[in-house]
Amino acid sequence: MTGEEHRGAAAGGGSAGGEGVPALETVGVEKWFGPVHANEDVSVAVAPGTIHGIIGENGAGKSTLMSIVYGYYQADSGEIRVGGEPVSIRGPEDAIAHGIGMVHQHFMLVDTFTVLENVVLGVEKGYLLRSTLSEARQELERLEREYGLDVDPDAIVGDLPVGLQQRVEILKALYRGADILILDEPTGVLTPQEVDDLFRILRALREQGRTIVLITHKLREIMALTDRVTVMRAGRVVDHVSTAETDRAQLAAMMVGRSVLLRVEKGAAAPGQAMLQVENLAVRDRSGVLRVHDVSFAVHAGEIVGIAGVAGNGQSELLEALAGTLAREGGTIAMGGKPAPAGGHAEAARAMRRAGLGHVPEDRQRMGLVTAFDASESGVLGYHRERRYNTGALMSRGAVVGGVRRTMEDFDVRPPLPQLRTANFSGGNQQKIVVGREMGRSPDVLLVGQPTRGVDIGAIEFIHSKLVAMRDAGKAILLVSVELDEIMSLADRILVMFGGRIVGEVAQAEADERTLGLMMAGERPADAEARGG
Repeated sequence: MTGEEHRGAAAGGGSAGGEGVPALETVGVEKWFGPVHANEDVSVAVAPGTIHGIIGENGAGKSTLMSIVYGYYQADSGEIRVGGEPVSIRGPEDAIAHGIGMVHQHFMLVDTFTVLENVVLGVEKGYLLRSTLSEARQELERLEREYGLDVDPDAIVGDLPVGLQQRVEILKALYRGADILILDEPTGVLTPQEVDDLFRILRALREQGRTIVLITHKLREIMALTDRVTVMRAGRVVDHVSTAETDRAQLAAMMVGRSVLLRVEKGAAAPGQAMLQVENLAVRDRSGVLRVHDVSFAVHAGEIVGIAGVAGNGQSELLEALAGTLAREGGTIAMGGKPAPAGGHAEAARAMRRAGLGHVPEDRQRMGLVTAFDASESGVLGYHRERRYNTGALMSRGAVVGGVRRTMEDFDVRPPLPQLRTANFSGGNQQKIVVGREMGRSPDVLLVGQPTRGVDIGAIEFIHSKLVAMRDAGKAILLVSVELDEIMSLADRILVMFGGRIVGEVAQAEADERTLGLMMAGERPADAEARGG
């Protein structure tokens, strides 16, 4: 569709009210994965020229539904309609042909290509790439003007900040003629300022008549951005509501099936002795790139110290070095006043655990679990040599299963079946297996990386309450999260990392989203404070 044709269509049905024939509709969609009924009679109508939110717990079926719409999966039964007409979508190329684009949570870009090359990749016209690039450059300039998507077409994508990379993904979809744009958890790796920019862009797209489907677990974003919301639970649609006629508490209750506490309840911290001390730490990643530069801080008993920052600024390497799984280039680490081993090998990690360290890794599937194992085996990883699980030279299967079953009950893992394969648990329940394994031993120091990544709102509430209880019991907790709301709610002190360095520290009482967001983008506290004024 040309720009003039699109503007004509927008004029016909581009208001936020979105009356008339739905732009996108699913009718009675059914999808099974083996015995799992992922989508059950799912009917959703998305009005043209609106932003429509789809929310639900892990396993609710929302991503499955949108994957069917975009052609990644095929429905077992049911129908997809675009503009009121039934369509057959057998793959993403069919979705694109029907004007449906998708911006994925993990961007589908070639880092070594320019913005322009990424945009035309896969839709080149003939063998003469020069003419394709020339035409594409003109179209990009038009799209950038129309929607405020400013980005240098000649910039190398790998050199761009993540917020601009996301703009490239949106430009790709628009260049391919998308009138319906699906965004899957689009703010997970953005700073608050980048989120504001994204919202501005999405509102501009809506004003021009584009239709947007937003998949997110962040209720604040739903309330701030959408016109209408579909709530899913256990593969079914619970309700469709106008955003203006609901609130976060009502949406949370519909998602989970019960009332949910949307805030972290905790009293003031009472810090004790320094339990974890880090001085001038430098760490290289496994490719030899220096990721942590001259970092120093301490975590005391009875407090939660949060580390805020956009993913990729050294937080992951910092956590691994503290846990003993990654060697340090320089500096020192001490636990309870005793020097920690150099790190980078299994014995160092075991020594840290024996010294009273617990570690909930950022990536539960890559580092926290072995998904092919039973939950009973994943539930004792790293602790399988403990005397309680062994009789002589052999592990006691009964002791392992019994111990993990008790942990599953304590940490509300569903279903509480130790013999079930780890891969068969939802993401949220896999996370609770890891959290239960590490927190259940009441370590003196707990390292927690992205504790609620991919976790539904009910499990978030549970994990947060457990962390606060550990703090109140006198434990020292270091929390790394890209979720700024989580950091601001849980942490008593907040450190901000950018480019592998700590650029500042803020007490919880003095923290605000704007200041932290500017620091996450590399500004020093004094600069951020001046900009805020």
